[in-house]
Amino acid sequence: MTISSSLIAGVAGLNVNASRLATIADNIANSSTYGYKRAVANFHSLVLNGGSGAYSAGGVRVTTTRDIGTAGPLITTNNSTDLAIAGRGMLPVTSVASLNSAATDLPMMLVTTGSFRPDADGVLRTESGLVLLGWPANSDGTIPAFPRDTIDGLEPVSVDSNQFAGDPTTAITLGVNLPATQTQSGESGDDLNLSIEYFGNLGTSESLDISFTPTVPTSGQSNEWTMVLRDSASGGASIGEYTVIFDDSRGSGGTISSITTVSGGAYDSATGEIALTVAGGPLTLNIGVPGESSGLTQLSGSFAPVAISKDGSPVGNLTSVEVDANGYLSAIYDIGFTRTIYQIPVVDVPNPNGLISLDSQAYQLSTESGPFFLWEAGDGSAGELIGYAREESATDIAGELTALIQTQRAYSSNAKIIQTVDEMLQETTNIKR
Repeated sequence: MTISSSLIAGVAGLNVNASRLATIADNIANSSTYGYKRAVANFHSLVLNGGSGAYSAGGVRVTTTRDIGTAGPLITTNNSTDLAIAGRGMLPVTSVASLNSAATDLPMMLVTTGSFRPDADGVLRTESGLVLLGWPANSDGTIPAFPRDTIDGLEPVSVDSNQFAGDPTTAITLGVNLPATQTQSGESGDDLNLSIEYFGNLGTSESLDISFTPTVPTSGQSNEWTMVLRDSASGGASIGEYTVIFDDSRGSGGTISSITTVSGGAYDSATGEIALTVAGGPLTLNIGVPGESSGLTQLSGSFAPVAISKDGSPVGNLTSVEVDANGYLSAIYDIGFTRTIYQIPVVDVPNPNGLISLDSQAYQLSTESGPFFLWEAGDGSAGELIGYAREESATDIAGELTALIQTQRAYSSNAKIIQTVDEMLQETTNIKR
């Protein structure tokens, strides 16, 4: 009977509008929740009789989804490990409960933003118990080649604020001018000495001591020097000896003409580097290439170290960490050097709206979301990673209040249908009287 189907359609209308009201209530309640994605109620008609003749109302049904693909606006914060993504993608996280259970395979969840702070063990986590995951760096700050379609290699990001670290010296660039007059006949032939500090593998301060001895001929000018390298960490023992001859031609006068290795690491004329083996750790010494004015030169009558540079620093204490746009998490030490300790990947899936919603604005993979891929932030389809930032709620209060009015009117209208059907049934009952 079509009048009964009208009653059922009216009840269905009440139910779907109650569901829509629930989504609106959730959206408004979470209008200040960071990373919240608004819930959406979509209505679908049910057709029971699409042909001619008596018509039966099928009513309506509702499906509720999360609009996960729509991002909220970003705001700045004062915490370097408040993270958000400018663009597509999510951050990989796991739960504190899984971490505490010592499970071998940690489940991966996804968030679009999070305020991560170190706990008592230095693990970066949110107040709601979500732990940030990342790829650990090698000791030299490089990131190994991890697989991108599995979570193998991801581990909880841990930052120990009480740690000490040193930055060993690996390269020294030497720019020194030697006096050309010292290689003339009749000169004393005294050594010219230079000491350069470097930092060993254990953070100790050592010195590379260099002596330049001119070759004094019986007549004329030799333009030749003997360079001897000594390492303080080896008790002042010689680690290399080289014969340096300078050019005296019009166009290239004063530049290196040739270098002959007497002992120690070989000199590479293409790069100007000497590979040294010192007790404090291996390092390279760049003294310049033949024909160029950088590095060692022989001009005028003055001995002048004009440009000496080196990397490395003494032992320092960790003061802070920061994340750059490509997801590299760097530790910053009080003596001025930084070191990459993790890289945070950006996770992307073909259908973000197919993810399963969990508590605390976290999401889980599903068959509808499709397979995931771990991108470097800013690469491919992935957005850049932003530190000192949070993503605000995607709720539009004005739009939700407008939808609230529409839902209220629709609910009242469906209630009116039920009231009208009731009156009609009453009239039908009164026929017998």
